Amino acid sequence: MINKQRGMGLFGIFFVAMGLVFSSIVVMKVVPAYLEYGAIKKVFKVIANDPAMKDAKAGAIRESYTRRSSIDNITSVTADDLDISHDDNGKLLISASYHVEKPLFSNVGIYIDFKPTSAEAP
Repeated sequence: MINKQRGMGLFGIFFVAMGLVFSSIVVMKVVPAYLEYGAIKKVFKVIANDPAMKDAKAGAIRESYTRRSSIDNITSVTADDLDISHDDNGKLLISASYHVEKPLFSNVGIYIDFKPTSAEAP
């Protein structure tokens, strides 16, 4: 009796390995951008919930953001990028809009848009 071979061939192993390498590269490029986005949202919420900032002027809010962002090593959003407003209840709202470009190889890259805000998600 002839037994059929089972398993993956050399080309199969090669394609699986290439897929894993590509996925790993994408994850290593994207994760830091999302970690910084989380840090920005956290800073926005801390400032918005600070009682001292409730009636503060925009300059004081921007200064507070600058101090807090330097602690968390936030470089994508500066104090000048902040949109500062108040909702109908008088609660401070801080938001921004920015994008991150991460090159993968040659002329191919990843482009991610972020819009962090201090508003609570519905």
